[in-house]
Amino acid sequence: MFLSDEDIKKEVKAGIITIKDFDERRVQPASYDILLGNKFILTEAHQTYYIDPVKKIFPKTREIEIADGEEFILHPEVSILGVSLDYFGSKDYLIQLSGKSSLARIGLLVHNTAGIINPGHYLNITLELCNLNIVPIVLRPKMEIAQLLFSKLASPVTHDYEETGRYNGDNWNNFATKKNKK
Repeated sequence: MFLSDEDIKKEVKAGIITIKDFDERRVQPASYDILLGNKFILTEAHQTYYIDPVKKIFPKTREIEIADGEEFILHPEVSILGVSLDYFGSKDYLIQLSGKSSLARIGLLVHNTAGIINPGHYLNITLELCNLNIVPIVLRPKMEIAQLLFSKLASPVTHDYEETGRYNGDNWNNFATKKNKK
């Protein structure tokens, strides 16, 4: 069962769902719109020979930060990482990240696979941004980039995300500082 707009507002007010900084104007009938942050991780294609996840060979990357009011041009067939401006999570709900149809229609994917936020996971989510269009797409900090759906669980989880030991703090910085091998 998904939460309605009234349920979302009620659970945020009660502290069951955390959304910083919550803005009631971004509540949709059964979702909440989140905003794009200012940080991006780009692959240095000219320094990356190949990627082999089994051998832990990842691309050379660099992080950039753009100021509010500036633009990031996402070129066709390019995939980057971005981060949400909004920090969110809940111990009681499974949260699903979904793209906005208005952005999907212009060819922007906001996540390829990582669309589930388990109970107990609080974060500024890393977005997998990819331009499937044949023309560049302009991204701006604080633009509405994706939406969150909140699912009620049939029963409480035995161990939430933090208790599983898989949560290791700041996911963005952990990725951004990973050693890159040739």
